[in-house]
Formats: sequence, structure tokens, C-alpha cells
Amino acid sequence: MAAPAATGAGAVVDPDRIDPRRLITFLLMVLGMFMAILDIQIVSASLSEIQAGLAASGDEIPWIQTSYLVAEVIMIPLSGYLSRMLSTRWLFTISSAGFTLMSLLCGFSNSMGEMILWRALQGFIGGAMIPTVFACAYTIFPRSKMHIVSPMIGLVATLAPTIGPTLGGYLTEFLSWHWLFFINVIPGIIVTTAAFVLIDFDKPDMSLLRRFDWWGFLGLAVMLGAMEYVLEEGAGDDWFADETIVAMTAIMISGAFLFFWRAFTAEEPIVRLDAFADRNFAMGSVFSFGMGIGLYGLIYIFPVYLSAVRDYNSLQIGEAMMVSGIAMFLTAPLAGRLSQTTDPRWMMGVGFALFSLSCWMMTQLTADWDYWQIFVPQILRGVSLMLCMVPVSNIALGMLPPEKIKNASGLFNLTRNLGGAVGLAVINTILSSREDMHYARLSEAVNNTSEAATQAMEMLEHVYSSLGDAAHAAALSTITGMTRMQAVIMSLSDIFLLLIVLFGCLATLLLFVERPGQAGGGGGGH
Repeated sequence: MAAPAATGAGAVVDPDRIDPRRLITFLLMVLGMFMAILDIQIVSASLSEIQAGLAASGDEIPWIQTSYLVAEVIMIPLSGYLSRMLSTRWLFTISSAGFTLMSLLCGFSNSMGEMILWRALQGFIGGAMIPTVFACAYTIFPRSKMHIVSPMIGLVATLAPTIGPTLGGYLTEFLSWHWLFFINVIPGIIVTTAAFVLIDFDKPDMSLLRRFDWWGFLGLAVMLGAMEYVLEEGAGDDWFADETIVAMTAIMISGAFLFFWRAFTAEEPIVRLDAFADRNFAMGSVFSFGMGIGLYGLIYIFPVYLSAVRDYNSLQIGEAMMVSGIAMFLTAPLAGRLSQTTDPRWMMGVGFALFSLSCWMMTQLTADWDYWQIFVPQILRGVSLMLCMVPVSNIALGMLPPEKIKNASGLFNLTRNLGGAVGLAVINTILSSREDMHYARLSEAVNNTSEAATQAMEMLEHVYSSLGDAAHAAALSTITGMTRMQAVIMSLSDIFLLLIVLFGCLATLLLFVERPGQAGGGGGGH
């Protein structure tokens, strides 16, 4: 029924056919997005090695992550405006080239100051690649073919942060921490060249440069930068007991006031918020926020258990976490096929249910759990996130008109990053407070009146009898350590319970979602 597709520039695309040139171009853009998302987590397993290499203090080292995240979260919503102004070709070329150069400079860093500067620029410049890929998926391909395209971006968005610590552990173990950054250089050059040569999706509109809302940009940068700082540092600094956190919160509120004032009054706002008037986009953003909590939260929680309780090194943690990555990879084709024939709300419902089941299994956690005990929960987590990521982008972006998608893609991706930041802040705070509470209660039970505690002390004193007078102190230290470990395990179980509640609430919200047209509906001209 469809006419054959014409070829060349300005071709009319057959709604039942994907242009091979555009598919190759898109796949190379997805590689760029993979690098940008991977770099959030690739250094997380190797911070101690970087700290030693740069002679950094314990207070300085978290800024390797924080500087990247703060800068990236500012660029993501800005990317829609820049893409319209510069065109997809120039924005992606500049973003990929800048990201590659900053990766090289990070690898050559000799001081903590240099590293933080290059990491911030790496996050800011490279951050544009993530939403640009999502936007292109919904503007350059026929909507009837989204079951092929959606699994690609869904896989990258979930797989990259999952395998980041694994890859980082291997690179640091067998090469050096410098290769956490050098690994981006060759793919970065390929992606940059491909972007410049192959991307021809749209034209620049430099009139937007004259109308650039600098006040709106200032408000956006101040609001998101301060918010990311507060979320990253708040739990460790006891939140509002710390003067810096209070000051940054005040700065965040001031930036938010300026940004929202300009968003509703500027002739050409830096970020258009009108996409939230679409119910499905608003609901999709809520789901993305919740999935950010689940995705990044569990990437954080599992290593906490494996290192603090099981005493795994970074390489062992990476190998254990790889199970989820493999499950995601194998589920991606199935998710794509299901998105053709299944109501995306049902897909997400099943995904939320499997995620909740995975968390419920982890509530039974004990100090003896090893690789095989967390194996099935890890598989369920990978499968569930993949089943959710494919339909959530279709729900959020699949029914928007093409002219709104570039801007909406930035907002949609921002919600996932903010979900991760909020989730980690809340998880850290709850872990700390619940661990102290559980420890206090366990300590009340483990005392001289407890027959089990008395027997354990006597047995340990016998074990440490060779230490003479120090045997009692050694036995008491061991009992204290065991009690603290149990408190950690119990607080982790509490987090898993909270995640079950969160994903149960997300499943309930599916009732308010309108079903998108099949696979995004219709042909490419919609």
C-alpha cells in the first residue's frame, strides 16, 4: 500500500521501512549516548585507586562524581533549545568531540583540581548526547517501527549504568584508572566523525541565538546545580545541620524562582514546560523518575552489601552485578517484540511486578548470602527494568507532535537523573538512621542478661585465649562487629521494602495512562 521510499536528501520515507543510512547513523549516536551514561558509574568502583593516584583527600574524591552529575543535569534540559538552534548535526558533533577531549584530559590529570574541572566539562558537554538520541528516535523513524528502535535506547539507558562498575573494575585491575577515561577516545572519534558526516535530520535556526534567555539559563543552572549538590552531599553532611547545605538549598530555591518566572514570561523560554500539559508525558516522566530511583538505587545498594558484609573487592562486585546486565541484554529483543503487540501499560505493570518480586526476595537477606543467593533477584531486576524502559519512553514521547519532542526529551531524561539523585539521597539517609536504630535495639538484646550473648562471649574468649588479658576485649569487639553487620543487613532489607511500596504505587498510576497508538501509532508523518 505504501509507495516505495525515495532516496537522497529530502526523501519521502516509506512508513513501513527504516532508511539504512539513518539506522547506521542512529546506532553510532546510541554509542555516544552509551559512553555518556556509562561515565556516570564507570569510576564508582575505582574511586580509591583514583584517590591514591591523585593524592586526594577523602573529602575531595566524591567530587569526581558530583562535578560530572551537576554539570550533566544542567545540560540535559538545555539540549532541546540548543538542538533547535545549532541543528542535531552540530550539537551532537560538538557534544561528542568535547566529551572525547575531556575524557582524554581526565586521563592525563595530575591533580584533583584538574580532574574536577575536566569531569565537570565532560558532563556538561557530553550531557547533550543523551536526550538528543531519544529525540531523534521519535523524529527520524516511522512511529510504526518504534519496536525496533525503543529497545536500543532502553537497553543503553539501563545497561550502561549497570555494567559501569564492572567495566571500571576490570580496567582498573588489569590496566590502570587512567583507562577509565582513555577507553572513550577511539569510540568518541568514530562517533564525532559519523555525526559530522552522516547527520542530516534538520537545519539550524540561529535566530534562536539572538533570543537566548540568559536569565532563564542562569536560573536553570543555579537551580539544578544546587539541587544536585544538596542531594549528593546532604546525607553525608547531616542535611540541614550543615550550613553549606542550608545555603545551597536557599540558592536552589532562588534559582527555581528565576527559572520558572522566565519559563512562563520569556518570549522564547530556555526550556518549554508545555509538554507537561500532555497527560501521558507527565505520567511517563513520573515513571521515569521512579525508575531512576530503582535503577540507580539498586546499583548503589548491592555493592554496599557485597563490600561491607561479604568483603568483595571491586572486581568481584562487578562480576556479581553483571548478571543484571546480561538479563537486560537478553530481554531487549523480547521487550521490542512485546511492544508491537502488547498494551504498554500491561508491559510496565509486569515490569513493576517483577521488580517488586526481586526486592521482596532481597528482604530475606542474611550475612551468608553470596553470588548464587542474589542471582535470581538480579535476573528479575534486569528483566523488569528492560520491560519498563521500552514502553515508558513510548508512553512519554510517543504521542507528542514532532516539534515538541526535542525539548520534551530533555525533560524526560532529566526526570530519570533526578530520580536517581533523589533516590540515592533518601536511601543514604534511611540506611544511616535505620542502621543506628537497629543497632540500638540489637544492643539492648545483646547484653549480660542474654544467655545466647553470654555463651557467645565465652566461646569467643576461648577462641582468643592466646591473647591473654586482651581476650575479653577482642571477644567484645567481635560481638560488636557482628551486631553492627546485622544492623546493616536489616537496614538494607528496609530499603527493599520501601522500593516494593514505591513500585506498587507506580503500578497503580498506570490506571491514569492513556494507551498510545500501536507502537507509537501510524507512520512517520504523524
